Amino acid sequence: MNNRRASINRPPTPDPDEEPEKELTLQEMINIKLIESGEKEKLMELLRERLIECGWRDEMKALCRAYARKKGRNNVTVDDLVHVITPKGRASVPDSVKAELLQRIRSFLISVPL
Repeated sequence: MNNRRASINRPPTPDPDEEPEKELTLQEMINIKLIESGEKEKLMELLRERLIECGWRDEMKALCRAYARKKGRNNVTVDDLVHVITPKGRASVPDSVKAELLQRIRSFLISVPL
């Protein structure tokens, strides 16, 4: 009788010559399809247009200027602005803009095989 126990916690040693096949997530597959088709760039342009139209971009500029005035222009870095403004920016994107983009993404996903 063999008294040696196989380790159930250790995965098999990978072959160094073999590339591991990485499974893509659904999100990664969708992103690849969006990029390959050119749809991602179209969506980005639509987003830019809508954010300018609704005044969101000007609002973010004003927040950045106000923050820079408060802290002193020489005491503010781009990283500071990104850290402070990003949460406010994300929270203030109008629901109508989000809904339009989501609908465009859904339509794209229906039309493309994954």
